[in-house]
Amino acid sequence: MNRISEITKRDILDLFQNGMDLEEVFETKKVSYYYFGQMDELEFLKRLYDLESMPSSDCRFSNAEGDIWQHTINNDDYPYCWVFEDERFHLKNGNDEIYLRFICEIFHPAVRSEKGYWMEFLTEINKLLQHDGYELYPAEKISNRDVYSWRLYQPENEMFVPFSQRNKKAIKQKEIVLRIKREVRNQIYQIFKKYDFRFRKTSETGWVDDVLVSEEILQDIKMFYTPKCFNKENKFVETDSLKDFILFTLPYNVIDAIEFFGKYCNNDLAADINTIFNLNGISLKLNNGKIESIVTSHITNSSLASIGEVGLKELLQEASRYYEKENLNIAVEKLWDAFERLKTYYSPTLDKKKSVNRITESMSGNNEPFKELFDREFYELTKIGNNFRIRHHETTKVDIEDNKHYDYFYKRCLSLVTTAIQYLDNGGVI
Repeated sequence: MNRISEITKRDILDLFQNGMDLEEVFETKKVSYYYFGQMDELEFLKRLYDLESMPSSDCRFSNAEGDIWQHTINNDDYPYCWVFEDERFHLKNGNDEIYLRFICEIFHPAVRSEKGYWMEFLTEINKLLQHDGYELYPAEKISNRDVYSWRLYQPENEMFVPFSQRNKKAIKQKEIVLRIKREVRNQIYQIFKKYDFRFRKTSETGWVDDVLVSEEILQDIKMFYTPKCFNKENKFVETDSLKDFILFTLPYNVIDAIEFFGKYCNNDLAADINTIFNLNGISLKLNNGKIESIVTSHITNSSLASIGEVGLKELLQEASRYYEKENLNIAVEKLWDAFERLKTYYSPTLDKKKSVNRITESMSGNNEPFKELFDREFYELTKIGNNFRIRHHETTKVDIEDNKHYDYFYKRCLSLVTTAIQYLDNGGVI
């Protein structure tokens, strides 16, 4: 799939070739950043390409590795950023997956120069990619440093809804039951104190003031409900104290406060909160500003990061988004669309049947009992998709009238899909 325009690619190339303007106090300065970070070009490219099997553009060498060594190390006569326009690397005219994989590698912790302006360049590149529907995001960590992957960009055009309000129905029906002990609440409050800071806020009338994040949290919550806590008489009363709110309110509201606090802070807060959850056996995780169950019914960032094909990634993101909104029938439909697309992952090199066979072989590690298990599950899910009114709406299809049945179908299909994508060969789509 090709969404990234030649204009965006040109602008990103220009960033690396000519640098970017960085605003500082009383001045603007031009800063630069090498796309290969702290490595040399050959070392960097070998992380992405099998250079020994690629052709040389210099007749004196049998492959691209010798060619690149000669012209970037021995003689150093290739122009800077030559690789972006070299047809062998498919960055200028190849598919988006190849280009995005290359850009993500630029910002890998093993590559990037931590003392350089990598974050500024990443931010600027993200702005450019978002125009074409993509973004880079921290998908996982290595040695406590963010590893970036790519995903479809979803503009924040909807109001953020906190945990207790997103899950109001499930909480009321006791599908979500949560308890947070007093000592854990105190630990959470201490983390808030650790990360509390002042920031400059402009009011609707233009008045500028420095406010603490801790002061702003309850104001954010008031957009949805009145902050209350239990007092000494065990009455549920309004409060303006964040400490009292954390220590003595309903557990679901504590989660709201964590999410709102997380919107003001970096990933370090999430790491500390998740440590507290883990130490106290709370099966929750703060991820990208939202609390989710560890036994999640959504597509995780790490799962998305392992997908190299745009269409599959887009369908999985849509399925997760609809599930979160409790639009289960559409969520199941999108997930089944993703399942069907997954089956053709290695097409057109392989037909659908052979593509599925390659996937289940990878999943099973050629262990026959597991191969039979995964083959059978692919078959059963295909049969469900054909027999029930999920993707097809003929009158002969079985209606699904109970949301719990939709939930079952979603979780069953999700289990297979999220397992399968961990075994996909991303090189197969490049």
